[in-house]
Amino acid sequence: MNPVYINSAACISVQDTLNENFLENLKPEYSTLVLKAIEPVYKEFIPPAMIRRMSKTVKMSSVASHYALKEAGIENPDAIIVGTGIGCSQDSEKFLKNVLDNNEEFLTPTYFIQSTHNTVAGQIALGLQCHAYNFTYVNTSSSLEFSFLDAKLQIIDGDAENVLVGSTDEQTERTMELYKLNKTIKKEEDLPVDYLNSETHGVVWGEGASFFVLGKEKAVNCYAQLKDIQIVNVLELGETQDFIKEFLNKNNLANTNIDAVILGFSGDSKSDVYYNKVTELFTGSSLLYYKHLSGEFNTASGFSTFIACHILKNQEIPEVMMINDLKKGEIRNILLYNHLGGNDHSLVLLGKV
Repeated sequence: MNPVYINSAACISVQDTLNENFLENLKPEYSTLVLKAIEPVYKEFIPPAMIRRMSKTVKMSSVASHYALKEAGIENPDAIIVGTGIGCSQDSEKFLKNVLDNNEEFLTPTYFIQSTHNTVAGQIALGLQCHAYNFTYVNTSSSLEFSFLDAKLQIIDGDAENVLVGSTDEQTERTMELYKLNKTIKKEEDLPVDYLNSETHGVVWGEGASFFVLGKEKAVNCYAQLKDIQIVNVLELGETQDFIKEFLNKNNLANTNIDAVILGFSGDSKSDVYYNKVTELFTGSSLLYYKHLSGEFNTASGFSTFIACHILKNQEIPEVMMINDLKKGEIRNILLYNHLGGNDHSLVLLGKV
């Protein structure tokens, strides 16, 4: 199978990931239930008249995609593919509030039009005047992975040479209230969070947007090779290790060939047991975690993919991400494993170029 390369990576997150030296300044967060993204000055990228009509996820995605395309030296991609879990929920909430406040009468359609999940991909295409393949995946925590899989197939089949792939999710006040009520988000008394040895349910919620340009050809500043992706909706705890082993066998790799494993420990004692099962397989690898830096959200794996790209390129692992103290001399293969609340499990294999 022909290789597919990640030629650029950009991220807006809870960390200052637009800063070139962000790896040196990663700050974990243990005592806040809802983490807000560090946003850029949007008027530097988007006309002020348009900013007012854009939800947060559209604004974050517009800027992150701008950085990704600029770094890859691509003006117009051959396809735009975006993954999101809850889409433009700000505009959805505004529309529903209007319905209630106005007794279902005299409603302006703007919020409804902008509330659809594919608004992000559509707005990016409009800004670029790109008439190519445009698709949005809404598959909870594996939305980005489905987007990667689609882009990889587009490139391998010869339908595209450069594909803009992104993931994005925003927070909204009402949704966060509901997540606290249904115990998706932890209680105040459960703080500070022990992400690796938690005895309580629920997570710390975050947000962000991560965009990548996947290419047929390796660019000068290429980050990594996207080797393979595996997704499964339901996985029994006892099947976790076999799920990993089968994936590695398919790629002709042994456990010892994986130099670093990035796991999505979220501080939820009920679902983090899956990650504990995986650590048992990789006693000779660097074990890393990241949701103490990004928070949990539907497309948090975009943050881990962005970090993994920088680890492969710079051959350096941030100390704040280390679970164990093992570091190999050369990092050639990184395995990313993620799920959300024990559902929608995904594996992504990245290789050094």
